[in-house]
Amino acid sequence: MEQIQGIIERITYQNEENGYTVIKVRVKGYSDLVAVTGNMASVSVGSVLSMTGEWKVDSKYGRQFNAALYSETLPATVYGIQKYLGSGLIKGIGPKYAKKIVGTFMENTLDVIENNPNELITVDGIGKKRVELIKKAWGEQREIKNLMIFLQEKGISTTYASRIYRAYGDRSIETITENPYKLADDIFGIGFRTADIIAEKLGVDKERHMRCRSGIFYTLNELSNEGHCFAHWNQLVESATELLGIEEPKIVMTLSDMAFSGDVIAEENKSRIYLPPFYHCESGTAKLIEKIAVYPREKKINNISSDEKTVKYDEMQLKAIECAANSKFMVLTGGPGTGKTTTVKGIIRMFMRNSLSVLLTAPTGRAAKRMTETTGLESKTVHRLLELKPPDGYQKNADNQLEGDFIIVDESSMMDIILFYNLLKAVPPHMSVILIGDTDQLPSIGAGNVLRDIIDSGRVPVIKLEKIFRQAMGSLIIRNAHRINKGLFPEINNSRQSDFFFIEEDDNDRIAEIIVGLCRKRLPSHYGIDPVKDIQVLCPMQKSVTGVQNLNGLLQNALNKNTLTISRGGMEYRLGDKVMQIKNNYEKEVFNGDIGVISHIDLENRALKISFDGRLVEYDLTETDEVVLSYATTIHKSQGSEFDTVVMPLSMSHYLLLQRNLLYTGITRAKKRLVIVGSKKALYCAMNNNKVMERNTWLKNRLNDFAAL
Repeated sequence: MEQIQGIIERITYQNEENGYTVIKVRVKGYSDLVAVTGNMASVSVGSVLSMTGEWKVDSKYGRQFNAALYSETLPATVYGIQKYLGSGLIKGIGPKYAKKIVGTFMENTLDVIENNPNELITVDGIGKKRVELIKKAWGEQREIKNLMIFLQEKGISTTYASRIYRAYGDRSIETITENPYKLADDIFGIGFRTADIIAEKLGVDKERHMRCRSGIFYTLNELSNEGHCFAHWNQLVESATELLGIEEPKIVMTLSDMAFSGDVIAEENKSRIYLPPFYHCESGTAKLIEKIAVYPREKKINNISSDEKTVKYDEMQLKAIECAANSKFMVLTGGPGTGKTTTVKGIIRMFMRNSLSVLLTAPTGRAAKRMTETTGLESKTVHRLLELKPPDGYQKNADNQLEGDFIIVDESSMMDIILFYNLLKAVPPHMSVILIGDTDQLPSIGAGNVLRDIIDSGRVPVIKLEKIFRQAMGSLIIRNAHRINKGLFPEINNSRQSDFFFIEEDDNDRIAEIIVGLCRKRLPSHYGIDPVKDIQVLCPMQKSVTGVQNLNGLLQNALNKNTLTISRGGMEYRLGDKVMQIKNNYEKEVFNGDIGVISHIDLENRALKISFDGRLVEYDLTETDEVVLSYATTIHKSQGSEFDTVVMPLSMSHYLLLQRNLLYTGITRAKKRLVIVGSKKALYCAMNNNKVMERNTWLKNRLNDFAAL
């Protein structure tokens, strides 16, 4: 084992999950920067490291020092201090102010910031407000460092230290010591497994009640992430027993205690176990559908179809318009090209002829925007319609309901049970509800199978449009979507006039290479389109060479040459990058799946601004784990969106996720052109796999119970 010491010049890679880090260090006696690898999640640019390890030669990256142990000290030289402060570690100090501060106080800089921070006011350009910002940030950084030392002493990754401190502040160490499983409840990105590792390091007994309870919650949450509203008792006990590695009676006893205390809700002699929010939302949804469906309408519709002379409707479209006139709650469904938009516009015109007011809404911003464009009327996202105001929640609710005669909900196959329940609570009983959706698409990302359950219950009228109209038949995208839905191989001719292309390639590396070439040059030059704004790569899965993560790295390098960047946790964000929000942030009013572009990077304040359809949202650097690059994204995340041009890899490496509804959903996201790059074997595999995973939901049964009364 050897020892080296040096100043960190830059952090080139950092894995947030395991703390693996690659840094470049300036070491005395070496003319070039030394590449150092190891688990060093807490290090900062400018810090002085003493490292113990050994030299290795990597076939790809060359000679590296692999650090097994390290210790960190604050820099003592003027150069090191300036590098340290200029790294963005302390909010309020970027490269510009670091140079000014160090130029004023030289080697005493860190001592001044620690003990006499008010002296910073003497530095040109620094006012009282910035001094207070620096004092606060320095104090927080000190506490975070203490937390990191605590975590390191316990052999725990320091990756989540900033997030833990943001949640618990000065009580962080005390909170973790008392109940490490609180981390799984409170900290985004820390699940039960991470909390369990921490608990083990802290010596928590495997059979402690808090561990069993947390493991059961984790199992239920994992099932909800797969779309289930509840777990069957045996399914839950078996999964939790396997997860926790303890005897089944202990799980049964804990689960019984949780049901008694109301931590979970057990139905039908404990055959169905719910997390309380899913139970209340599912049972509440059934009651509200029944209430709305039977409640009399306040205003009658007399003039139903006076625009037949100007618009040619087929029989089912006319039936849908009549159904909208006579029903309090209905579903209109159908695939692409079957005239849903024309029918909806006809329904809206009928409402207006009869002086009825209509609200339009959709689950995502892109779906709402598309609805506005096709109808000419304002459509809002469900969150905006319900006037979400964190932390108070929805302003439109059971006590302050929406105003209007009708509400039309587009892309309702995307509605999970919690969002749908909150919408129905705000719908007054006299209002009529029309759900628009395509049940052949993927179900909602969140728990539930709302649209399918409502249709299958037979409790409300359902009109299904199936005829493909002549103008739509000219699109191979639409024809092939319907062919695939029927299990038929798509038509492929790859002519210049086509809007559906298939490039056959079996090798994964070549598929990735072709996709980058299509996005960088071939498609933009041929069609005159913007490679970032107009092209979206949609992948079946996250990982593999042809998955989201790898393609995003390749596409970022190919499409964005901006040098203004900011980094955190190994992720580099560049000015102009296309990014996606991956969790609901109610305070910022951005939601899971929203796509934006980085429009501003502030190195001084460690922040960036993202434009979501023209609305600027600011993110502190510590919040950037909520956004990921989205040059490529999953087909699941693309639901409710349409893109001018879609490029889709299809490889046997995606075997586990190759399903007909996934392929169908991906194809129907393309508005003007679609290019599939991959193997015919994978295409056949997806097309022929029509097995849809059943979700544990009880909404259909609850609606049937009402119908039987």
